[in-house]
Amino acid sequence: MSKENLVLYNVVRKFREEREWSQQELADRAGLSRTGISAIESDRLIPSTAAALALAAAFGCRVEDLFALQGQDSAQWAWPPPQEICRYWRAMVGARQLLYPVEPSPLGTLPHDGVWRDGQCHDHPFADPVRTLVVACCDPAVGLLAGEYARQTPFRMLVLPRSSRMALQLLAAGLIHAAGIHLAHAATPEENRKAAGKILGEDFCLIRVADWEEGLALAPGLGDHTIESVMQSNLCWIGREQGSGARQVLDELSQGLLVPQYLARDHRGVAQAISSGFAQAGVSVRLVCEEEGLDFLSVRKEPYDLCFHKATRNDPRVQAMVEVIQSPAYQKQLAGLPGYDNHKTGDIG
Repeated sequence: MSKENLVLYNVVRKFREEREWSQQELADRAGLSRTGISAIESDRLIPSTAAALALAAAFGCRVEDLFALQGQDSAQWAWPPPQEICRYWRAMVGARQLLYPVEPSPLGTLPHDGVWRDGQCHDHPFADPVRTLVVACCDPAVGLLAGEYARQTPFRMLVLPRSSRMALQLLAAGLIHAAGIHLAHAATPEENRKAAGKILGEDFCLIRVADWEEGLALAPGLGDHTIESVMQSNLCWIGREQGSGARQVLDELSQGLLVPQYLARDHRGVAQAISSGFAQAGVSVRLVCEEEGLDFLSVRKEPYDLCFHKATRNDPRVQAMVEVIQSPAYQKQLAGLPGYDNHKTGDIG
């Protein structure tokens, strides 16, 4: 990349406005002049190292959260695009601007930020990577969170469907902002923290989204069986990949002896495979089973948490996510969902 293609990109104004500070208030907090703040925000002045550090200290963030060198070819692919012409989303994660190949999302078809064609990015004018939060999870009700996030904040949420351990691996690689995990049950809630610690070390926080019911999703008519009789029956199973909470439940019930004939990408995929007659049994959450008209045998209640790095706690997008989860409006939405318990929603550990 040539120096001519590089531009110093800053989000000082966005950080200031999100805190409802005036330019003078930011200047007082950082020990700079108001005219200097104005010049930095309008890209008329490249701040000195001392000024950049002072601004980061005032906001309680890192310098790289405020400033980054960017150019037309400065963005990196989070993972390789699947074809030569590819729609993508953009997001800033740490100091990197990342491109995400568009994929099916629990939120439906989301507007893309541009198209990769002939080795170049062709952006849409509304692309705003610094206002984008990227979450990887398997929560079938994540649309409620994304909807409240869009309604209550100036940011947008991208949701990538991933299993718990895959989401943690993406978080460890610095490719997302938050990972959804459910690898514990009510009797051993610390298992979520243990699983995250094995991959992330100690640099993470957990915020409880809900405690939900996970169990056996069954074709209509099979619900009058016991869990034991279902496990002993010769049924066609749809499962999830290793590393998912649902696969963990299935392995525990079958002592690792039952290998599903087919795999689904998420909880809803399991339920839809059964409701369409493709399979007879699987492991999923109560919510999607009721929505798909399936029988459901509850196996356990699980804590479902969102995990994020401690270092990003002051990122306005992460702060906004926490505030939305703790908001009465979001918790009221959760309270109406089958199998979702919101009594600990918003707890941080």
